[in-house]
Amino acid sequence: MKTRQVFLFLVALSAIGFTAYLGYRTGMKQGMTHVRDGAAKPAANKTVLYWQDPMVPGQRFDKPGKSPYMDMPLVPVYADDNSDDGKVTVSSRIQQNLGIRTAEVTKGNLASSIETVGNIAYNERELVVLQARASGYVEELDVRATLDPVRKGQTLAKLYVPDWIAAQEDFLTAKKLAAPAGAGLIDAARERMRLAGMSDTQIGQVESAGKVQARLAITAPVNGVISELGIREGMTIASGALLFRINGLDTVWVNADVPEDIAEKVRVGNIVEVRAAALPGMVFKGKVNAVLPGIDPATRTLKARIELANPRQQLVPGMFATVNFSPELLRDVLLIPSEAVIQTGKRSLVILAQGDGKFAPVEIEMGRESNGMTEVIKGLSAGQKVVASGQFLIDSEASLRGTELRMAPKPAAATTHRGTGRVEAIGRDEITISHGPIPSLQWPAMTMSFRIPAGGLHKDIKAGETVNFEIMPDSDGEYEIVSIAKVSGIKP
Repeated sequence: MKTRQVFLFLVALSAIGFTAYLGYRTGMKQGMTHVRDGAAKPAANKTVLYWQDPMVPGQRFDKPGKSPYMDMPLVPVYADDNSDDGKVTVSSRIQQNLGIRTAEVTKGNLASSIETVGNIAYNERELVVLQARASGYVEELDVRATLDPVRKGQTLAKLYVPDWIAAQEDFLTAKKLAAPAGAGLIDAARERMRLAGMSDTQIGQVESAGKVQARLAITAPVNGVISELGIREGMTIASGALLFRINGLDTVWVNADVPEDIAEKVRVGNIVEVRAAALPGMVFKGKVNAVLPGIDPATRTLKARIELANPRQQLVPGMFATVNFSPELLRDVLLIPSEAVIQTGKRSLVILAQGDGKFAPVEIEMGRESNGMTEVIKGLSAGQKVVASGQFLIDSEASLRGTELRMAPKPAAATTHRGTGRVEAIGRDEITISHGPIPSLQWPAMTMSFRIPAGGLHKDIKAGETVNFEIMPDSDGEYEIVSIAKVSGIKP
């Protein structure tokens, strides 16, 4: 009875071994058929990034086929298998909790503008200076303080000038002469008054009155304000002394401070809108008429000069103003919200939403910015989506994940890899084996050649034999047989 049980057990064990052998041979044939029939089929519901030969993973192919390096198909690499540093997956629930909001990259026109500050100043082209043309005395002064407004033709002061009295008397005497030679004397006397410093208006007053004008009036030649007063009533004045400095207010200058890094965008002729805090709701329009060639070393700005009409004289020198420059309109450019850009100092980044909760940082090259939108010169394309809110949290997570991946210890490479297969051919330096899958190398079943070890093969290793073998890469990256042994009990 005991002998019969042992016999049945051996029969069952032999059946199991034979079944396993048949399964192995069937799998080997299927693997060989798979290799010989063509390319590997990609898995369903997965995105193929590229195709590669597992033996030469550095070389990428854009379509399936047979490897040019050995008798095996190219295998697909899926998007889910890609482990590039910096990519982050965030669930929809977490996105909602973080308040993550995305915006689409669009094409449009960018009406760029530059806003800066400036101050109102006198238009120096309307400055008028009145000086004494002869020595005399200030008999009467009608304007007694700086910044007093004056009108054109208004009397400013009355002067007594002894030299003018003598010139007037000579002129009046020449006019009384009835002789034909009197006309020449009159012209000579008139010229003497002019040389004494009298204006044509003052000469006309003497001629029309027909008598000496002891005190002559100084009148304002333009509308404006007295910006400098050089005399007082009763003073003695010398020839060339400053009497009045008058600045007109019909037009004013706005001196705008433009940062040097955007100065290239401000050009003569640019349209400008000026707003003053003292005049809310009012907009003054003008053009840039000069960009002054000098940089303030303290503020690193240069001056852009704008001339504005000021008919009601509401703009007063010294006022602060906000200046909006309007350079040329940029048409059909890529635009993203300015809030989506992460400035790192040396680079500009955005967080690209890739769908299915995946995000990745992308470096971009920025252009101009206006009205909350930024031009993208390089790095994105229309239709993509970038994170406009919460991007700093994602960028922080991506940076941490990248650091972890870089700092994580690398798995130790297996020194040898084991496999089982059938010897197809034996050459002088190589042995060709049809082997099953080798999990440690992620190799599928295939037929390939290996270098024979320096000591040669055992005499039992022949074509058609099933063998167990170990391989390892040499310095050139080629695999050679380290050990090989015939599988006992299995006949070819």
